[in-house]
Amino acid sequence: MYVAPANTDLLLSEAEKENLYIKLIEQLNKDFNFANEPIDLQIGILPEDLKSELHEKIYRLIQYKFAEYLSLLYIVDVPEEQVKQLDGSDIMELSQQVSFLILKREWMKVWFRSRY
Repeated sequence: MYVAPANTDLLLSEAEKENLYIKLIEQLNKDFNFANEPIDLQIGILPEDLKSELHEKIYRLIQYKFAEYLSLLYIVDVPEEQVKQLDGSDIMELSQQVSFLILKREWMKVWFRSRY
């Protein structure tokens, strides 16, 4: 059984080790485009920059486009119960946690596709 990495840095590091980092970027771009909220991550983006851009995008969606944010979570297929467990009192912290949930779900898609 597969166990997802515990945080964003470990997840991005694992994606690089497995040579699936580019596939992860492509999956993020695809799902964000599908949600009509393009993020336009470049293939050569550094993991730190990806983390930062994703966090910023999620923060702006929560702050200004909540319906689109919910639509994105649905399209990415982030489990609703995981989102409900987060503390929404600090939007900055919430957007970091949601960014990780999105990355984790996208990583699962890429990882499983590479295996099966």
